[in-house]
Parts: sequence; C-alpha cells; structure tokens
Amino acid sequence: MSIEHSEHDREPLVLDVLQQFRLIFGSMRRYFRLVEERCGMSGSQMWVLQEVQRRPEIGIGELAHRMGVHQSTCSLLVDKLVAQHCLSKKRLASDQRRVGLYLAPAGEVALAALPGPAEGILPEALSTIPAVVLKTLNINLEELIRYLPDKDEHAANMPLAEMVNAPEEP
Repeated sequence: MSIEHSEHDREPLVLDVLQQFRLIFGSMRRYFRLVEERCGMSGSQMWVLQEVQRRPEIGIGELAHRMGVHQSTCSLLVDKLVAQHCLSKKRLASDQRRVGLYLAPAGEVALAALPGPAEGILPEALSTIPAVVLKTLNINLEELIRYLPDKDEHAANMPLAEMVNAPEEP
C-alpha cells in the first residue's frame, strides 16, 4: 500500500471526526442560546446560580473549583450576578472572616426558567457515559491536543458557555 493511498483512505475519517466536533459545538451553541433566551443570562451565570442553590454559603474559591474555572473568572461572574440582584454575599455566622454566597429572589426566578443543566449538555453527557468510554475519550483527546499548534492553555479554564457564545461566522 502506498503512502498516498493510505493518506487518501484517512480523508473520509478525518472529515467524519471533524463533523462530530461540529455537531458537539453546534449542539452546545444552540443549548446555551436557549438558556440565554429563557433565563436572560449566560450559561456561565446560570451555572453559578445553580451551584449556589445546591450549596448555600459556598465561597468563591470553592465555587471556582467546582466549575473548573480560574478564581478571577468566577469573581467576575459573581460580581455581575450580585449587581443584577441574583446573588447576595454575606459573612458566615460560623466564621466572620469568610463570605458566603446566597441565592436572591431574582436568581431563583432565573433558575426556574432553566431548560436543563446550567453547566451545559456536554458535561452532562460526559458524566453519563460509561467510565471506560470516558477514560478512552480522555486518552484520545490528550493525543489530539498534543498535535494542535498554538494551543490556548487558558481556554481549559474557561466556561463552555463563554466559548460558544462568540459571534457565529457566516
């Protein structure tokens, strides 16, 4: 088998995988647009609200960890939600040095309109696939990333909703 022939055989597979990435990205984009339409705020903001609803008194550090984002990114999201009267910050009774986050009535209204998981459909799908499939996917994606030129390492700590909300190109 010649090299040209084997490369030619790869082309349909490369296109199939590319289409799979497009399908994933397009599905996430559509979902986060629905979240914004129904709730009036971004998926990232809704995820913050959902985490605070699950864990009242959570601090920004723990919240950032739970969301897999940088603490400064999380602080900006929280500050916007406080300004929109969706969250409130209060000193904890148990430790006056710590500030906890609490859901405000406007945040409860926004969460009631949420069409599905605030973190998005991809994390939900990843959490439901069998562990062996998830491990295999992780290994294969690590290998793919190894071949990517000009990797944006900061993107790994960015909420998906922020990434897919970039304006669509024609």
